Amino acid sequence: MKDKKIPTRIYLTEDEIPKFWYNVRADMKEQHDPFIHPATGKPCTAADLEPVFCKELVKQELDCTTRLVPIPDGLMEFYKSTRPSPLIRARFLEKELDTPAEIYYKFEGNNTSGSHKLNSAAAQVYYAKEEGLTHLTTETGAGQWGTALSMACAFYGIDLTVYMVKVSSEQKPFRKAVIETFGANLIPSPSNTTDAGRKILKEFPGTGGSLGCAISEAVEVALKTPNCRYVLGSVLDHVVLHQSIIGQECKVALDKYGIKPDIIIGCAGGGSNLGGLIAPFIGEKINGKSNTRFIAVEPASCPSLTRGKYAYDFGDTGKMTPLMRMYTLGSGFIPSPNHAGGLRYHGMSPIVSKLYHDGYMEARSVKQTEVFDAATKFAKVEGILPAPESSHAIKAAIDEALECKKTGEKKVILFGLSGTGYFDMSAYMSYRDKSMTDYIPTDEDLRKGFDSLPKID
Repeated sequence: MKDKKIPTRIYLTEDEIPKFWYNVRADMKEQHDPFIHPATGKPCTAADLEPVFCKELVKQELDCTTRLVPIPDGLMEFYKSTRPSPLIRARFLEKELDTPAEIYYKFEGNNTSGSHKLNSAAAQVYYAKEEGLTHLTTETGAGQWGTALSMACAFYGIDLTVYMVKVSSEQKPFRKAVIETFGANLIPSPSNTTDAGRKILKEFPGTGGSLGCAISEAVEVALKTPNCRYVLGSVLDHVVLHQSIIGQECKVALDKYGIKPDIIIGCAGGGSNLGGLIAPFIGEKINGKSNTRFIAVEPASCPSLTRGKYAYDFGDTGKMTPLMRMYTLGSGFIPSPNHAGGLRYHGMSPIVSKLYHDGYMEARSVKQTEVFDAATKFAKVEGILPAPESSHAIKAAIDEALECKKTGEKKVILFGLSGTGYFDMSAYMSYRDKSMTDYIPTDEDLRKGFDSLPKID
């Protein structure tokens, strides 16, 4: 097929939106280790998880056999307000780099939340509404998840309390304003409103917080509030399941033109965007049907995959959640306040961690000034201001395209542009005025986090 026949923007029709989420666990040769109840030391059951999460989400979390999970009709109607999202050929970036590589990106920023987070937010709130719940709690780091969830809760008529990482709420007041505009109650974390928050503030006076801190507070409130549950924007298996709509749409769009990606790249914080993007493609690799390279890109300031340990750990700083085997820096690890983007979680999705541990994907870490170099280059030629998180993937895509320039190979590169950066202007300003610095934790810094790991074989 001649290149000129492939449009720059590949859109699916409404009827081509996948009607199923893809559960990659059904194709994995070996499952990740089960969640462990910290009190009993035994694998978590549905009964253990249902006081915290919606029943249908617990069912999805524990399901490792259903390959295609139907998307409910009521949720499909919501999806159609923002999906399908475009798959775009980065022709101007290719020209700028003078590379023989073909570069494509899946753009998830075409909704008010500005990111992919709405895919799972809508699903989780839909199930909460079906269950008859009236209140939800959550955490948010850079604010994309809190924004998406506030939108979904407003749509379905459910009250929401958001614990936002304190340093992010200070750096991004407009993100906070949007969340509150949609009716959510936003509390900077750690706070004095919970036992967990007060304990963290006592141990770390003046801390800017972390996602682990915010999770502790949100879970505590969910357990103490009648008819309320906690919802999470990344990490867990059911979130990766919902985000598989990204990869599903990519695959349908690429298959229409006979395009086979050689390299697929995603930013990696908790793992939902990356896991959702690669899901159907890595399923093919597991089954021996492709040899695609998968690259997870994380910040050098929070390097869970590249410098973390594959171990059981708590999902939160307050040590209230089940234990998960994942790549982690330790639940006690708190990223440097100068870290401008999201991707500040101490651990990584158990699914992504297992796939990485088993050798199905690569991982690399990058400095934030290099990330903003790539973001600025991309914005100037492609006309989209990318989120700092997404820009980690852009950095790696540019590096791979330049490698193609050196070798003369014409590889097809796909990356996830998971969101826009219009609420991240303080970070862009910091980059432009050269006050942005790169922080890379020392081995001693990481050791403090590793010392917080529970002693489990």
